[in-house]
Order: sequence, then C-alpha cells, then structure tokens
Amino acid sequence: MTESLTTNWNLADIYEAVAARVPDRACQIHGDRVVTWGEMDRRANAFGADLLSAGLGRQSKVANYLYNCPEYMEAMVGTFKVSAVPVNTNFRYGPEEILYLFDNADAEAVVFHASFTELLEGIRDRLPKVKRWYVVADEAGDGPDWATPYESVVAAGADAVRAPWPRSGDDLLLLYTGGTTGMPKGVMWRENDLVNVLGAGGNAVLGVPPATSVEEIAGRVGPDTPGHVMLVACPLMHGTGQFSAISTMIGGGAVVSLPNRRFDVAELFAEIQRLRVTVVIIVGQAFAGPMLAHLDANPGRYDLSSLVLMTSSGVMWSHDNKAGLIRHIPQVMLFDSYGSSEAVGLGGSVSSAASTEETARFALGPTCAVFTEDDRRVEPGSSERGMVGIGGFIPVGYYKDEVKSAQTFRVIDGQRWSIPGDFAEVNSDGSLHLLGRGSVCINTGGEKVFPEEVEEALKTHPSVRDVVAVGLPDERFGEIICAVVEPSPGTSPDLAALADHVKASLAAYKAPRDLVLVESIGRAANGKVDYKRLTSLAAERIGAR
Repeated sequence: MTESLTTNWNLADIYEAVAARVPDRACQIHGDRVVTWGEMDRRANAFGADLLSAGLGRQSKVANYLYNCPEYMEAMVGTFKVSAVPVNTNFRYGPEEILYLFDNADAEAVVFHASFTELLEGIRDRLPKVKRWYVVADEAGDGPDWATPYESVVAAGADAVRAPWPRSGDDLLLLYTGGTTGMPKGVMWRENDLVNVLGAGGNAVLGVPPATSVEEIAGRVGPDTPGHVMLVACPLMHGTGQFSAISTMIGGGAVVSLPNRRFDVAELFAEIQRLRVTVVIIVGQAFAGPMLAHLDANPGRYDLSSLVLMTSSGVMWSHDNKAGLIRHIPQVMLFDSYGSSEAVGLGGSVSSAASTEETARFALGPTCAVFTEDDRRVEPGSSERGMVGIGGFIPVGYYKDEVKSAQTFRVIDGQRWSIPGDFAEVNSDGSLHLLGRGSVCINTGGEKVFPEEVEEALKTHPSVRDVVAVGLPDERFGEIICAVVEPSPGTSPDLAALADHVKASLAAYKAPRDLVLVESIGRAANGKVDYKRLTSLAAERIGAR
C-alpha cells in the first residue's frame, strides 16, 4: 500500500470545481482558438455521456490517438467524468504497433485525428472490442463514415454527467511507455496517486504547498488569482507533456498547444510572447538545442519576460545549453526533472541565473533511494553503483503483465518501490549522479527504442545478413540509432533504403540515422552480441569518417 490511503483525489471532481470557479478563464489555447474552462467542462460532459450511451462501463479504456490539440485534454476529462480510463497513443507508431497497443489496452473507444484514417482502416477489423470511433477533423478532412464526428458529440455541450457508479481515487489512467523490454507497457496510475505525485495543486519548484481538499484547490484558482499559462512543446501523448498538462489544469491554468505539428522554434517563441506564457514544457536537448540556436541568431527579438519556468523530463539536458538559455532569459528557472512513466519525481535539478547545475547531477527526491543488487542502500560518497527507486505514490503496476510488474515494482524492507532500471551513484553530498539504463535501450529525443525491434525489421531487408542497432551520442537527440550491418554476400546496403524499410513497419523515429558496415557481427555461440563492443566500433568508425 502507498501513502495514498489518507487522500482520495479524483481528477473529474477537481476539474469540475475549477470550472465552476473560473468558467470564463482560458483552459485550452491552440493558435487563435480559445476554449474556456466552462466550455471545456460542458463539452467534456457531452463526451462522457456519449461514452456511456456507447455501452462503456466503469474503467473501460478510451484511447486518445491525437496530435496536440484542445480535444486531447478535453476528451481525457470527459473520460475521467464517467470513471473510464484514458489511454495515450504514440502517433508515431506504425500499424502493427497501434494494433498491439489498442488490443493490449482493451480499448473500447478511440478518439483520433482524421489524418490517421488510412492507418486505422487497415487494422480496424482486427479490433472487435472497440465500440465507438470518434474522429476529430483536421487538414485531412472530416474523417470516414464509420467514425462518429467528435465535434457533433460535444459542440452543444451538456450539463453535469454522472455514471451509475461512483467516482474514486482508485480510478485509473493508463500511460503506455516504450519501456526497455520490447512492446509498449501500460503503466497503471491511480488518479489519487497521480494527483499526489504531481503536487496536489502545489509546485515545489515555485514554492507552492500541496492542497488538502478540492475546496482548497478551487479557492486557490479564484477569479483574482491568475493561473499559469503553460505551453507544452512536446507531445501530450507522452508522460512529460500529459502529466504537465494535468498538473497545470489542477491549478486552474491554461494549456497552450502549438498549431504546427512539427516543432517550430520561431512559432514557440512567438506564442510565448503573444500569450504571455509563464511555463514551457520540453524534452531535453532535442528541443533546447534549437531553442538556444534560434535565440543566439535572434538576440532580443522576442519579449520573453513572462516566462518563469522551463521544465524538461525524459532526456539529458546539457549544462552549456542551460547556461545559454539563462543568458537570454535571465529571470527563468530551468527544472530538469529526472523520472519516468513508472517513477515520477526520482530527482531534479534547478538552474537559474544564480547557479547552473551539471548534467546528470540531481537532488534525490524525498522518497527516493539507490539500491544495490542485493537490496542494500547505496551510501553517499561510496562510489558504489545501484539502481534508483522511488517509494510513496507509485503506480499499481503494468496492465496485464504481472511478470514485468514484479520486476519493476518491488518490496524492500517492507516498503513498495518502483525501480525502473536506471543506474546511478550517490555523491557525498547526497545528490544523484545518473549513469543510465542497465539495458541497451536507446533513448532518442525522448523516445525509448528497443534495439531488437529495429534489428528484426532490418533483417527482413535482402541486403542485410545480420545487424545490431546501437545508440550513439548526439547533441540534439541525446542518442541516435546506428545500424551496424553485416551485408548479404554481393550487396552494399544503403542507409536511406534501410531507413525507409524500417519506416514501412515501425515508427519513423526507430529508423537508423547512421550506418556502419562490418564483415561480421561476431555473435557468440549462444547467438548473443557484445553491444558495448559494437557501440564503440560504430562510434570509432563514424568519428574517423
């Protein structure tokens, strides 16, 4: 059991209280489109009511297959209202990955952008559990005849919706993560645990304490108390963006999404200036690198004086980049959050004009520890390595996967811990020096890629006899995927052709960005490969090139 026995937070209850308090305040902003809290609440009511009419029951799963848009959080709120379970969907996935995710999640409803119609038409007949498809119109049109137009369901709004069953802090949110061991896993978060771990209406970085009741949260977001305007530059379908949006809305703030579906640095800074954005959410160097380069090339072009906090999670964020951003935005605090889908709040570092923290150095969270293989706590300054764990408010486990749940969620000294697999040392001052994953998982731009999945796709190409996918350091993406290929006799594999081949079955970010040819992969008798050796070889070859 977790500490959550003392509270019973439910997100639908919180959001309804906020909407009643500040109905005319902006809740979702997307370009010129502004959805107020009152409008969002009524539209979410209508969506929730339609889920019930479609036959969804308590804790039925509702998948959001959407780009960033106001409908994303609106549909989530409607799902919460009837105690159904929102499920995130990586819009970069290919057909087989989407099929696996919806089937594994037992999705009974799917909200999707019209742009995904062609992909869904190829797998829809293999998803008999889905009772209702809701299409959100976009530049691809209004969507197919077999889907219910989302706007037709929510446009008129509705009064408060209540399911025949009571809401509870035990109601779930499913956050699917690429993980480090194959296909995506659904992390089961109880709403009560999630609200607590997200600060329960407080913000530790900005010095705001947690609230103790829904009434207190609503009181804090009164008409005379402005909420944060948070621009989520990363996808809402990832934990970093989604959890940040949930937290901002608990505080009565507005969630800003960028109209351009490809990250546009000029658009980002223009929206910060236009909307007086106070908080920006990014994912490490993939965002921060282009941001700094643009500011360096355009000094003084934007009024960024409203910005008080920039948060990143999921990918390393370099010391030099932080210092450069602070040079251009001197009042901003940069919060580098260390955590994962399974373990929010493992650690963090705050940089400001007064001090800029080193990369991979984090202050341990209050409920965190580092454990050796035999479950001993690593002593500060011992130079001993261990795996980072967090207790307190943690997920229930992985959906329908008891084996992997037992591996990650463990009981040590009578307490339950989430130990997702990051290795670290504890510095003499008690801070954390992060070393990385113990597995060979590749983290590219915040996306976790399992090498064997890429390898299996590449092996089906006629010019590939054997292959290993390795991660190589990259200034922007943290790591890039490099294919180390043993060619088939008489062939000369081409990077572009191999990348296109992978993209035909997997998400585009899983395609290799570099290629190294070798005479032999050099597998051991048991078929295993030495990833460390091949990674070093690839780095050496590319460096020499």
